[in-house]
Amino acid sequence: MGKLIEPQRKIKPISLLRVIRKLPPEQGIAAKAQIINYSSRKRLLDLTVSFFALLFIFSWLFPLLAILIRITSKGPIFYIQSRNGCNDQIINCYKFRTMTWHGNEDESISSKYQQATKNDDRITAFGSFLRKTSLDELPQIWNVLMGEMSLVGPRPHPLKLNEESEKNIDNYSLRYLAKPGITGWAQVNGARGGTKQPGSMERRVELDIWYINNWSFMLDIKIIFKTVINVFIGDKNAY
Repeated sequence: MGKLIEPQRKIKPISLLRVIRKLPPEQGIAAKAQIINYSSRKRLLDLTVSFFALLFIFSWLFPLLAILIRITSKGPIFYIQSRNGCNDQIINCYKFRTMTWHGNEDESISSKYQQATKNDDRITAFGSFLRKTSLDELPQIWNVLMGEMSLVGPRPHPLKLNEESEKNIDNYSLRYLAKPGITGWAQVNGARGGTKQPGSMERRVELDIWYINNWSFMLDIKIIFKTVINVFIGDKNAY
């Protein structure tokens, strides 16, 4: 007699998110961050938006902003600052220069580093406009194309600020499990600018962790649209 062959049972696919929810908090958010970092849809969004922005907007906007920076203040057009990226990898973060130039290319590793404040006299007149509209962050498109950053994610912080915050804020380092972004859930919810006020950095970390825990492709689209709106209307918390 031939062998008795049992009918095949239909196996229900295991939901990855269902598995993640059962993990301890630290492992759960790490797994969710990996989903974000390796999402092909998110990477495709990064590349598509960056390519079309470079082709149709930045091709004329970059030179215009560069000329205005050059004629309104002395110093280089771009400001390159070392910041913490995903999993604490150090990246060179590119920005349009918004402050008066003193020859220090990376104040983030200097003992003299200090955050920008409201009515900061280091900020140039045109630099104030760039910060208010977030146009100073546009050169980070290069970081996105290189795969060091995403369009959306927790904002990377300067090294000195990062060191201070890790010592004082619980779960601060969890925000670096995900690839940093040009904009993020914290920024479109007003958690930007200086963090000297009590609870301001804690609020930013809380929003960044919420983003990692609740990420979806459509959430990124929502954040990008909110960011574009803020470019046109300005942000009172940006200085």
